[in-house]
This record gives sequence, C-alpha cells and structure tokens, in this order.
Amino acid sequence: MVQETPTLFVDSEALAKAYMGVQAAANKKAENLRILDLRELSGFTDFFLVASGHSDRQVQAIADAIVLELREQGFKPLSVEGYQDGRWVLVDFGDMVCHIFHDALRDYYSIEELWALAKRVPIPTELYVQIPMN
Repeated sequence: MVQETPTLFVDSEALAKAYMGVQAAANKKAENLRILDLRELSGFTDFFLVASGHSDRQVQAIADAIVLELREQGFKPLSVEGYQDGRWVLVDFGDMVCHIFHDALRDYYSIEELWALAKRVPIPTELYVQIPMN
C-alpha cells in the first residue's frame, strides 16, 4: 500500500515548500526540525527550515532529499552552499531557505537565537511519517 503525502492547509506557497522540506528531511531521519516565519522580519525570505544531522553524509543526504522533493514539485533551488563540506548546507529556494546543520554546528551558530523574534510554525506530526521512496 502506497502512503499519500498528507494534505495540509497552507497560507502560502513558501510554507508549502517548507512542509515539503520537512517531510523530505524527516525521511532522512533529520532531527530538531523547525520552521521559522520571517515574513514580518525579513525582506529576503519568508521562511527558514532548520534541521540537523549527525554526520556530514547525513547532512548531505537531507539536503539532497529536500532538493529532490521540491524539484519534483517544480521548485528549483536558487543556490546551494556548503554541500561539499556537509557541515552546514544552505539551500535557497527564494521564499524558503533551508539550513541543514551538523548537530554540533547548529548549537554553535544558534540560528534560532539569531532569529528569536521569528514565529515558530507548528509542524504537523503527520509530516514525520516515513513515505516509501520509489
């Protein structure tokens, strides 16, 4: 039986991208997933998706999964930074930016503290359900 991707009500395409990214990242066992709403604070993006991995390779795999999922939905990244090192990968989709950290670096850079005024977007638990990859 093939599981369907959950249908969620979202108020913007950027938030839909963030939710797609959460699901792709969760399928690669990303941890500490957060969506920050920057629409009232920033002119360069609407949302950050922040995730952590335990190794350089896992960080790269999470980034790959997010890019693949969003590409399949018609969204190409504007840029990808830090992929080669796999310590902090930034994937810029314009209105949604993904920050995938090696867990030790996430604490060091504390991006959530830098953007402490950003609203935290609740992530529905159904996005954490493993979707079989074809």
